Amino acid sequence: MESFTLTRMEMSSLLLSLTGESDHTPLHILQEAWTKLHRQEMKEGTSLNAFLSTDIPAILQKIIHGGKAKGLSLQEIAALGALIEYSTISITAMQNWVKRDFKEYLGAPREGKKYSINQAAMLFMIEDLKSSLDFRSIRELFRMLFLKPEQDDDDLLEPVQLYGAYALLFEENREADSPEEERNPENPRDKLWSSGRWALAAEEAVQRLSHLNRPQRETVRNSLLIAAISVQACYFQALARQYFNASLFLDF
Repeated sequence: MESFTLTRMEMSSLLLSLTGESDHTPLHILQEAWTKLHRQEMKEGTSLNAFLSTDIPAILQKIIHGGKAKGLSLQEIAALGALIEYSTISITAMQNWVKRDFKEYLGAPREGKKYSINQAAMLFMIEDLKSSLDFRSIRELFRMLFLKPEQDDDDLLEPVQLYGAYALLFEENREADSPEEERNPENPRDKLWSSGRWALAAEEAVQRLSHLNRPQRETVRNSLLIAAISVQACYFQALARQYFNASLFLDF
């Protein structure tokens, strides 16, 4: 069975759709994500067989049938996290983060007995950031971004929005590196993407945050850079594991 995999951009869109803050339904987000990887089957009229060959985990079945949700259990967040490409998130790790390492941000569920969508985004962010930073550094980064842990209205940017912003930054970088994309060597933007692409894209992203002052925008910009580059690190780690597993398997 083929696994159902989501990019971080698709996951951020899914999280927003669950809250009703998106123009698209959760089902539409999932349909788009699946279709993107099965364009040939759609063209050939074999999409039914392709879908039947795709493993649809219980959490996605629940979302497909249930639609919106204000909160998620830790088990549901872990199940969603397992669908994110290059991610190795586990329920055990998240339990440790909630109970100990990031208790001030995640210790108390915000939606009754369930965790809010923003808390889910924070858990996914921790998973990404730990590829580059230790927990103490991540907590310091959160302190600068989210200020008082017990308050949501003082955040420089909501966690789910921040997650989507650095996911977009990573996707833009990946598309720019794609061999299929034609780039003009005389275009200054192309040259910048090869040298300072992260910084330029992050700077452009924060210019739209008119509610923040300059120092706050710089904090968000730097955080986007750190997080997007951390996702890049996740990619290389996943690639290294693939080559290692291939070496073990083919050693006969």
